[in-house]
Amino acid sequence: METGDGVPVSSRVSAKIQQLVNTLKQPRRPPLREFFVDDFEELLEVQQPDPNQPRPEGAQMVAIRGEPLGVVTNWPPSLEAALQRWGTISPKAPCLTTMDTNGKPLYVLTYGKLWSRSIKVAYNILHKLGTKQEPMVRPGDRVALVFPNNDPAAFMVAFYGCLLAEVVPVPIEVPLTRKDAGSQQIGFLLGSCGVTVALTSDACHKGLPKGPTGEIPQFKGWPKLLWFVTESKHLSKPPRDWFPHIKDANNDTAYIEYKTCKDGSVLGVTVTRIALLTHCQALTQSCGYTEAEIIVNVLDFKKDVGLWHGILTSVMNMMHVISIPYSLMKVNPLSWIQKVCQYKAKVACVKSRDMHWALVAHRDQRDINLSSLRMLVVADGSNPWSISSCDAFLNVFQSKGLRPEVICPCASSAEALTVAIRRPTDDSNQPPGRGVLSMQGLSHGVIRVDTEERLSVLTVQDVGTVMPGALMCVVRPEGVPQLCRTDEIGELCVCSIATGMSYYGLSGMTKNTFEVCVLSDSGAPISEYPFTRTGLLGFIGPGGLVFVSGKMDGLMVVSGRRHNADDIVATALAVEPMKFVYRGRIAVFSVTVLHDERIVVVAEQRPDSTEEDSFQWMSRVLQAIDSIHNVGVFCLALVPANTLPKTPLGGIHLSETKQLFLEGSLHPCNVLMCPHTCVTNLPKPRQKQPEIGPASVMVGNLVSGKRIAQASGRDLGQIEDNDQARKFLFLSEVLQWRAQTTPDHVLFTLLSSRGAVLSSLTCLQLHKRAEKIATMLMERGHLQDGDHVALVYPPGIDLIAAFYGCLYAGCVPITVRPPHPQNIATTLPTVKMIVEVSRSACVMTSQVISKLLKSKEASAAVDVRTWPPVLDTDDLPKKKPPQLYKPSNPDTLAYLDFSVSTTGMLAGVKMSHTATSAFCRSIKLQCELYPSREVAICLDPYCGLGFVLWCLCSVYSGHQSILIPPSELEVNPALWLLAVSQFRVRDTFCSYSVMELCTKGLGLQTESLKSRGLDLSRVRTCVVVAEERPRIALTQSFSKLFKDLGLHPRAVSTSFGCRVNLAICLQGTSGPDPTTVFVDMRALRHDRVRLVERGSPHSLPLMESGKILPGVRIIIANPETKGPLGDSHLGEIWVHCAHNGSGYFTVYGDEALQSDHFNSHLSFGDTQTIWARTGYLGFLRRTELTDASGERHDALYVVGALDEAMELRGMRYHPIDIETSVIRTHKSIMECAVFPWTNLLVVVVELEGSEQEALDLVPLVTNTVLEEHYLIVGVVVVVDIGVIPINSRGEKQRMHLRDGFLADQLDPIYVAYNM
Repeated sequence: METGDGVPVSSRVSAKIQQLVNTLKQPRRPPLREFFVDDFEELLEVQQPDPNQPRPEGAQMVAIRGEPLGVVTNWPPSLEAALQRWGTISPKAPCLTTMDTNGKPLYVLTYGKLWSRSIKVAYNILHKLGTKQEPMVRPGDRVALVFPNNDPAAFMVAFYGCLLAEVVPVPIEVPLTRKDAGSQQIGFLLGSCGVTVALTSDACHKGLPKGPTGEIPQFKGWPKLLWFVTESKHLSKPPRDWFPHIKDANNDTAYIEYKTCKDGSVLGVTVTRIALLTHCQALTQSCGYTEAEIIVNVLDFKKDVGLWHGILTSVMNMMHVISIPYSLMKVNPLSWIQKVCQYKAKVACVKSRDMHWALVAHRDQRDINLSSLRMLVVADGSNPWSISSCDAFLNVFQSKGLRPEVICPCASSAEALTVAIRRPTDDSNQPPGRGVLSMQGLSHGVIRVDTEERLSVLTVQDVGTVMPGALMCVVRPEGVPQLCRTDEIGELCVCSIATGMSYYGLSGMTKNTFEVCVLSDSGAPISEYPFTRTGLLGFIGPGGLVFVSGKMDGLMVVSGRRHNADDIVATALAVEPMKFVYRGRIAVFSVTVLHDERIVVVAEQRPDSTEEDSFQWMSRVLQAIDSIHNVGVFCLALVPANTLPKTPLGGIHLSETKQLFLEGSLHPCNVLMCPHTCVTNLPKPRQKQPEIGPASVMVGNLVSGKRIAQASGRDLGQIEDNDQARKFLFLSEVLQWRAQTTPDHVLFTLLSSRGAVLSSLTCLQLHKRAEKIATMLMERGHLQDGDHVALVYPPGIDLIAAFYGCLYAGCVPITVRPPHPQNIATTLPTVKMIVEVSRSACVMTSQVISKLLKSKEASAAVDVRTWPPVLDTDDLPKKKPPQLYKPSNPDTLAYLDFSVSTTGMLAGVKMSHTATSAFCRSIKLQCELYPSREVAICLDPYCGLGFVLWCLCSVYSGHQSILIPPSELEVNPALWLLAVSQFRVRDTFCSYSVMELCTKGLGLQTESLKSRGLDLSRVRTCVVVAEERPRIALTQSFSKLFKDLGLHPRAVSTSFGCRVNLAICLQGTSGPDPTTVFVDMRALRHDRVRLVERGSPHSLPLMESGKILPGVRIIIANPETKGPLGDSHLGEIWVHCAHNGSGYFTVYGDEALQSDHFNSHLSFGDTQTIWARTGYLGFLRRTELTDASGERHDALYVVGALDEAMELRGMRYHPIDIETSVIRTHKSIMECAVFPWTNLLVVVVELEGSEQEALDLVPLVTNTVLEEHYLIVGVVVVVDIGVIPINSRGEKQRMHLRDGFLADQLDPIYVAYNM
């Protein structure tokens, strides 16, 4: 024997182990080879490329080289050398003037001061932190710079101090609170850079949040930092002989600039000293900077263009910077223009928004003269909306001395620093470059020139030419970095000394971005040096002009076409009127739903706009984006003013906004979803296959070795037991026999809400009481045999006595739930309806209810004059009847079982004496019930199995029933479990509502219940009585919760019954534990059953509904063709058994419609047997387990009611599956119900929480249903808690809800119609 590598191993492996190994190698479940080809592999359609889409046709582009970097002889060898030169030659020269919020000069920093203070900071960083032997900071270490935006002077001193000390500054924003937008990510960056010291200013240090003892708390996600204040007064003077070591620029890291990615993560871009110097030289050359020029800077001086011009290049050239803080711009948007005039500045660095604000505010300003400006650097000149700001600004200020050639847009990125900048020329005749590009072309990545008249064009301005000393090319955005064609849009890449070096600590991403080897068509590299990706999309136009059409980060690929977030923002801004939203406060991003990106637009709404205005604006925006970009917007949301997360300089924090949207905490005040237009990749609607004929089904099943799906419980005829009750045909005779043989044996015990015994009945007491009631019916009610009697009692013992009284008198009882005294208006009409439909000759009830039926409140709800005679059984006649009625034929009616189905249909089912006795016997055998047993019952006793267990089983089997009315649990949720424990019950029955009450009401009380002695370890079976798919989540949480109190997890199981047969399955005592399988939900929609492993995608857990009862036969049939189905099909459950009902009792004569519910025949196969149709879809599976009889066990799985199943897009959906998905989407969704309306899906959710969360739910619900069920939600209705109607069995009444929705009676918090 050899291993895989051919190495011999000892072959003495035991046969047992070998067998185990072999079974492990086998697949867990061999897939069934189906005879029919599986047609449910739902394939999402992949967008097919349009054959007519534009393709690039140009030649391969050539990399463009900038002019040589002309090294001027007196350029300093490093930036520190420049600082030393100016600090010693011209110490009085102004370097930086800062402003206060009134626009008054606050402070002038001279070159001498900058030099001396930077030395002081350098000395203190290196020598005053930590100990002499163990300094905290050494050359090469990273330190954080935390300075506010209004203190450039302190920042500048600290920055140059770091350069002189050869430590690496990492400038970041001031953390205002512990949970700033994006602040946590900055913390991760600091941690990964190994930062332990943060330099800050005095004022900033005082403003940081403090803990109770005055220390600065650790911000979320941040490393532990030592905060060090750099003001001169706090620092030690360096010794006379100490001097910083000033080297020529080398490849050591100079500083790290942080950059926020699309997903919100923060990276650190390292810039070397040589790159820093070369970049300053390139800017000096391209901008023509000269000594002592005055420059006004409005930009953030900590990073990007503001840092490069206002802090670095300015020092190289001994320029004077006038710094305008953002706080002053907010108060006075014109301040920068005023400073240009006041200081006769030659250069200004601004963003488009500063130009826009100045335009809005300039009206009241008279004496503006901008003729001193030779260069206006527009930092975001590459943005698509920047061009309109530049044009409008020139338009207004040309008359104030602004020359057109002064406006210099530039393109920059954190990785490649300045990518391109338009040079200030003296020649006003050379017009700037413009490109009018077709949006359609751009979305396919192709440049097609169009005309301005068209709406669907993008006008771009050039951002000048390539930087001196750099080489630029354009590469394809996806895949291998290959050169684009000349008419193709791609990512700009730059090869230059003056770019970033790496992402700190991330070698993989660095390789991808900073070490790109660009290939030509032939596959050969175009240069021996690596290129750096700029993250900008664009092209190089005629004359070497660089055009930027968007950012890689803003790229959204929707069904194969590329759209730029900035373009979409520009389109939204162009929609007039702009009165309803704020200009700078629009966020556009994409979310992935159903394997494609979907566009989301979020904007801040002005406080004074009405909902009507906003909707109008929203629909206009949708139309504009659709017509200009040919793309649908998935979701457009408006939020209240000032609620979107901001970046430190007031922009929108995009990734945080997206995060809030995805987690449902954006709290919009208006939402429009358009999934119908956007989602084009849904699977094709299912076409039903023509049915296969009977013969081929038979042959097919045989060929594939597949069983016809049928199963049965034990055969009643072959069970030998000493069942004395069997010799009686009628329950009334069983009761008489028990009254004679065991008169004092207690059959029923009723508990109060305190858990005390309220009353009990022995066999004899029940018999005597029933006799008196029979007398009363004959004498006072003058009833004949066969008359119907409505029993309107609360759950209790009177109800049982009245039932047997009716049997003794030969009447047919109908149990009816009494009206709720607090809610007569809605509950009494149902009682009246049942009494009328059942043709009851009289009503028997208690004195209290009898008064209620005729009260004033009752007459408001129903016509009280038309009640049949009402007998109250509180005072009974003393004498017993002359003789008890004995029915002649066991097939006559014993009682009527009335109930309202979840779809709102009221139906009475006829139960014969034969069926009733067979029913009781079947349950007796399944649960092994004997007179010595006690069973606790917490169910409503009005219909179905609940009624049978409450009233009939004890009389038949002789066991004691402990009766617990479910309504008492609302007062005392522990009542049922305490009774089970106190009476040491082994078998108990409850409903889902009871289980839910216990799970919700006792969740936190298990410890105190344990201390009260609650012990559930004796419970053998706890059966939930239901007419629906088992609620696994509820039964599991119930089992988990009460495990500590001794409840065996295998004890909890469910039963299944329906109208035609009140109990088909019931777990019982013997036999294997209930099994759970996982089925593929997508297959289920096509009526196929495919088992999958737990946890696989689209899997749905289904629990067996208990064991099939003795005497019950089941088959799975096709509800449409009535043919038998195989094991792997979902079909209607049909049942044949002695305790089936014998038909509906209805007055309206439409029995023909329903007749086949009780007597159907299969269309082929066994066509003789009479089956009853349950109206429920399910399937059978033969399991590996064995029954008590030694046979393999067949498990029945109920999937859902046929009436409730929704047919959408040709597939069958079960509401509960969609509801389960929806409830999981957000913590505030308490309950959910879905129903179809025309062919739209309506989702109603109950909101627990504040109403501002209502609109968060709309996109979440839509996304989830799309992702998990491939359905588009038509309407989302958000309502208050308790609006979704639930019946007494704890089932949702979706049809009632639908009627309420259509009649506009739900009083919703919000209704969203998805367009």
